[in-house]
Amino acid sequence: MTMTTTRRSRSKPANDNAALVSKAFPNWIYDGTPIDDPFGYGERAVEFLRRLRHPKSTLPGRQFVLDPWQERIVRRIYGPRDEHGRRIVRTVFLMLPRGARKTSLSAALSLLQTIGPEHTPAGESVFAASDRTQAGIAFREAADIIRADKRLVAATKINDAFNAPKQIVLKRDNAVLKTVSSDGGAQHGGTPQFVLADEVHIWKGRDLWEALRTGLSKTPGSLLVIATTAGRGQQNLSFDTYDYARKVARGEIEDPSFLPIIFEPAPDADWRDEAVWHAVNPGLALGYPDLAGLRAMAREAVERPAEREAFKQFHLNCWLDHSAAPFVDMDVYDEGSETIDLAELAGEPCWLGCDLSSSTDLSVILAAFRRGDDYIVAPFFFCPEENLRQRQEASGAPYVRWAAEGLITATPGNVVDFRAVEAKIRDLCDEYDVQEIAFDPALARVILNNLQDDGLPAIEFRQGALSMMPAIAELERAVVAKRLKHGGHPVLRFCFANTEVETNSHGHKVRLKKGKKWLSIDGTVASAMAVLRASLGGSAETGSLYDDDGWQEALAAFS
Repeated sequence: MTMTTTRRSRSKPANDNAALVSKAFPNWIYDGTPIDDPFGYGERAVEFLRRLRHPKSTLPGRQFVLDPWQERIVRRIYGPRDEHGRRIVRTVFLMLPRGARKTSLSAALSLLQTIGPEHTPAGESVFAASDRTQAGIAFREAADIIRADKRLVAATKINDAFNAPKQIVLKRDNAVLKTVSSDGGAQHGGTPQFVLADEVHIWKGRDLWEALRTGLSKTPGSLLVIATTAGRGQQNLSFDTYDYARKVARGEIEDPSFLPIIFEPAPDADWRDEAVWHAVNPGLALGYPDLAGLRAMAREAVERPAEREAFKQFHLNCWLDHSAAPFVDMDVYDEGSETIDLAELAGEPCWLGCDLSSSTDLSVILAAFRRGDDYIVAPFFFCPEENLRQRQEASGAPYVRWAAEGLITATPGNVVDFRAVEAKIRDLCDEYDVQEIAFDPALARVILNNLQDDGLPAIEFRQGALSMMPAIAELERAVVAKRLKHGGHPVLRFCFANTEVETNSHGHKVRLKKGKKWLSIDGTVASAMAVLRASLGGSAETGSLYDDDGWQEALAAFS
């Protein structure tokens, strides 16, 4: 492998090549434009941070290191004010790669809000993270900064006992900094004036997020700082915030109270190019993270796809889809998102793929139509009503909202009511010229018998390698050729983004799989079934897919 080894001066700005970075990139950090500071609050914040000490600092007196790019961020948060002196920025979305010293900057900002000039008497500041361990990392950084200065030690009280609530209290007026985590109970009832939400891309559920956001809204002049590395997937809390931040950064949404700071590469940037590494790692020219370490990881990532995806996510800040080894390129998949009018397909030939579940997965009916060389697909999802919130909390996907919007049919109880699935199949048979209804027979025996008894073209489609190999291949071809038209259905996209593929010793793709229990792939499985049957143009008279001549030859080859 030949790695690109573009080298940069330590003093050269990280964004000197705009082609390397996304349109949401914060060029204002490097362009030298003045930052409004009519009341001097930005300067005041910078001066406070420079007076702090850090136990690992190499500067004289262990002075806290505030690099130029960090100083610009601080000035941009605290400088701009309205005519009454109220801070304009209320939310900061700071997305940095791993190793960019987010923790040190986060700790310093929390102290500025707790013991510095931005604190309020009896004010409450919060470190919020995915779990107690993660929350404790930034807290201890703040505590160590205090311990490095005897004056701050005398002015504060630190509670950092093992397995106990962690707090830093300013003695003179009882301002407090504490930690909370999303794996604990929701923090409803609090009224924080500052929240540092750490690594939201790994938060479990939305309860803590909603509690903190509603608490902040009750406090005049509150500030939310979201400090995170890029995440995975689109159906989760962190992507919703990231997507909003991108739109603000690109000027698609006007929101002066929201400050997006997104260090990410251009979509077509070469992940192996060291110029890209420098562009999205603002501290790399200053020695962090370690360039030699990045080079070593990149060499390994060339031959190992899973390591490559991790390198792009954590060190280049590329937002990825859920799967570490995705079945298809989701950017290519998204090419099929144009609106579909199902009413125009009334009476046309249609093939149904049905993947049923009981409680731990979605059930889905996938209708596939042919229009020339294209496949038009429409999914119909089912989930037990009592499991919606559990699935939402486990996966981060908005199951409750999907159900409210009619994208999922929530059946009463804690298992899917197959009567609702069968009723929908019969409705589809009335509306379209259904040629086949393909089922994995594992859970479908009753529905299969009911439909066959009434003369409807229900067939078995087993999930073994012989059945799935051609189905996976045809679905993959359709996506790669941009011939799969799915209308951008969000639940179906969620399933595709979760899907990985298992290969056998010959390199054949034999099974679709998922990395985690709650990351549903049922829509992808049903798509493969329906698209294959549509490609073969099978009819109800075939009875079983195994009756096709091609399948008889395949069976003979495997026997």
